[in-house]
Amino acid sequence: MSDFMQTALKITEQASNIPKKYFRAEFEVDHKLDKSPVTIADRETEEFIRDALKQHFPGHAIFGEEFGRQQNDSEYEWIIDPIDGTRSFVAGMPLYGMLLALLKNQQPQLGIIRMPELNEVYAGDCQTATLNQSPIHCSSAAAIEDAIIYINEGEKINVHNPALFKQLCTRGRVMRLGYDCYPHALLAAGSVDLVIDFDLKPYDYFSLIPVVEGAGGVITDWQGQSLNMESSGQVVSAATPALHQQALALLKP
Repeated sequence: MSDFMQTALKITEQASNIPKKYFRAEFEVDHKLDKSPVTIADRETEEFIRDALKQHFPGHAIFGEEFGRQQNDSEYEWIIDPIDGTRSFVAGMPLYGMLLALLKNQQPQLGIIRMPELNEVYAGDCQTATLNQSPIHCSSAAAIEDAIIYINEGEKINVHNPALFKQLCTRGRVMRLGYDCYPHALLAAGSVDLVIDFDLKPYDYFSLIPVVEGAGGVITDWQGQSLNMESSGQVVSAATPALHQQALALLKP
């Protein structure tokens, strides 16, 4: 995967200049059918990444948030989220990300989480993970009471299951509410122990898997099943298997 990874890192590095150009500038914000926002930065960034992937890997399939899925008979498929956290982006919050993953026969092989405004890039291949090319590893946290926990999309979880949200807010040594990919990246780097996420799409979570697993962590749906194209979008990342099992017990319907 090393050649794939190096090319993907170069593509996302070049592509990151596009959202940085628009960040905190004036631009129109449109809304999709699901009412989620989309901007010229989202579209231009995905177009750039798509064109670069087609140039370097002309036979590969591509699935992006803004322009859909271009399937063929290739065993390889690239998954793109040009701006993960468009709401953060339009609100001037620098914690939006850029996600790129490669699947082989529907199985994640590599993932990149790039944070353009922070000059940080997390990369993983399910065996190892790096931050700006330096190795990273998840923490050794084994008890949920001692964990640093992020609850992503908390307002959605509260609407879906108020009792669960209330319980989640009382657990852990430190609890923070967050959004988007960055808490998962922090987990891979050892700063966060557990991330509970909700209502994600394949282009939101496929890039996280090789990074979290490469750093020694565990990432599944809320039932403990591996994430795939048909997953519900309920995602949990944990630093250790022991912490993961405790989180699943907490999330059990």
